[in-house]
Amino acid sequence: MAGESLLVTPEALTIEEPSAQVGKGRILTASVIGSVIEWYDYALYGTAAALIFGHLFFPKADPMVATVATFGTFAAGFIARPFGGLIAGYYGDKIGRKSTLVLTLMTMSLATTLIGCLPTYAQAGALAPILLLLLRILQGMAVGGEWGGAVLMAVEFAPAGRRGYWGSFPQVGPSAGILLGTASFSLVSFFVSEADFLTWGWRIPFLISLLLAAVGMYIRLRVSETPSFKRIHQLTRETKNPLMSVVREHPRELFHAIFARFADGGNFYLLTVFLLAYAADQAHIPRSQSLICLMIGTFANVITIPFFGRLSDSLGRRAVFIGGAIFMAVWAWPMFAMVDSGKASMLAFGLSIMMIFGHAPVYSTLASYYAELFPARMRYSGISIGYQSAGIILGGFMPLIASALILTTDGKPWPVILIIAAQSLIAALSLYLGPETYKRDISM
Repeated sequence: MAGESLLVTPEALTIEEPSAQVGKGRILTASVIGSVIEWYDYALYGTAAALIFGHLFFPKADPMVATVATFGTFAAGFIARPFGGLIAGYYGDKIGRKSTLVLTLMTMSLATTLIGCLPTYAQAGALAPILLLLLRILQGMAVGGEWGGAVLMAVEFAPAGRRGYWGSFPQVGPSAGILLGTASFSLVSFFVSEADFLTWGWRIPFLISLLLAAVGMYIRLRVSETPSFKRIHQLTRETKNPLMSVVREHPRELFHAIFARFADGGNFYLLTVFLLAYAADQAHIPRSQSLICLMIGTFANVITIPFFGRLSDSLGRRAVFIGGAIFMAVWAWPMFAMVDSGKASMLAFGLSIMMIFGHAPVYSTLASYYAELFPARMRYSGISIGYQSAGIILGGFMPLIASALILTTDGKPWPVILIIAAQSLIAALSLYLGPETYKRDISM
């Protein structure tokens, strides 16, 4: 390969098996903990954007216009994610998965803590939303680099035939983080008045991030580098520019990686961010009840993701993923009909079914599928480019687009239903046309 030369050493022939290097529990904890913490931080912003940031940072706007403006800052984080993914992917393939993951966790924690210290519009005028936007961009860059490393920490350590199961654990991070973030907001709002919550109570969940990051750092620093990364550095010189090598040598794999995200990338934020605002503004379900419904749905997602990851080790990535994507397309209309009933119980049921049979099978397989698409020497770069590139439009802009469409249809959800179905079917088609990967050797 261009840019590489073989350097076989005696040590390269005696690399330890993953189980001999470090315990299973420590590996999975290290891959999950940082992902949960970073997504807790990210979820705090999404929840705050749906519920209170419009009042705090855009107070002079009409309520629906303020919601659109707030989701605009939410979208800015997604614009930054690919840049974070590119940077982390480059260094993750050059200096290692572990070191890069430590840096992303530190960056995310710092940005989230500073959001908790921000002045509001009433205190600082236009400077307040500007600072919010800048910190949101920093959050986006951090989480953009986090996902690829957390996935590789699990998948590259996984025993043969268990990559889908091990790789599903970092995928628990977004739902678990949203569960914790939503629970923290609910807990604080329960103990303080609404006036106090809007004044200072909302800051508490953001400030807690610093303590959680300390725990995550301690755990991650105790885990060794992954076997695949050690192997490529003992057998070969690393690729000089892994980012360009991915684009030049694996365009087809990048294509499948980008379009595979359509079912998850936009739909997840429609289900967890936009739906929260829709339930409150259009279905008139109290915000406190909507938060509880979201917690129930994300908890269902957390406990079922590993099951579908394990199932993909037996049935293959494509069968599990396509089944979940088609279910998401079909269930979108019944779910919104349940939300429109105005009953919190129906919101909880509809969202939970979507998370269990739609999102969980789709998202559980993505980690192992992405890792199996690319060779180890450019794997961090490949999965980061594929995953984060799709997230620019699909993730960050979807709540913004959905909010704008709701304005044009007098609150009717049919455009959002069509978006969910279209994204799901595009992803299903991409996997159908793509390769089956679950039996591939990913050691090199």
